[in-house]
Amino acid sequence: MNRASLEKDPHEVASMFDGVARRYDLTNTVLSLGQDRFWRRATREALHIGPGDKVLDLAAGTAVSTLELAGSDAWCVATDFSVGMLAAGAGRDVPKVAGDATQLPFADGVFDAVTISFGLRNVVDHGAGLREMARVTRPGGRLVVCEFSTPTNALFATVYKEYLMQALPRMAQAVSSNPDAYVYLAESIRAWPDQPALARRISDAGWAQVRWRNLSGGIVALHAATKPLT
Repeated sequence: MNRASLEKDPHEVASMFDGVARRYDLTNTVLSLGQDRFWRRATREALHIGPGDKVLDLAAGTAVSTLELAGSDAWCVATDFSVGMLAAGAGRDVPKVAGDATQLPFADGVFDAVTISFGLRNVVDHGAGLREMARVTRPGGRLVVCEFSTPTNALFATVYKEYLMQALPRMAQAVSSNPDAYVYLAESIRAWPDQPALARRISDAGWAQVRWRNLSGGIVALHAATKPLT
């Protein structure tokens, strides 16, 4: 099986994403029932970016999210540690840089905003990744984390967990180039902290004014924060 464990060894995770790269965008659209487009748009709007802004799109994968961000006329760079994913997005005309979230290949304070969508969950050390994002962001700059989260309605949460563990892997068998990776996806989502717990982790990493907004009933949450001025 070409899938990572919840230990999230970086080499295993990168290899797993290399294996899903070929049909990654199609699989995401199918498994999210088309909600992925809405989540990308909501992330761009939450960043409040525009012309002249320099934006880091971390864990950008095939750069479909970076292309959405670039629609704001900001300068946006896609960064991912899966070279296979970046290669799969070669046709998208945005800058691409291979890099690890825990050791970003950028100088201090060069970005006005940074975002990571459905990628923080895959970083072996979440705190280190969040601190690196703060390091490369200018004082007063913005962070948006778009990540799977915990549905707010208990009944819906039960149905959603059943979908994750039963239906999602079966659907992935039909559309993904590496269906085993979606077993990891389901497991990692179930193990991920809820909205308040993630907000605390972001705050502990040095970000201020941390708040969140639920999307799709809490299936996804947008956590926004600001880098302190001092």
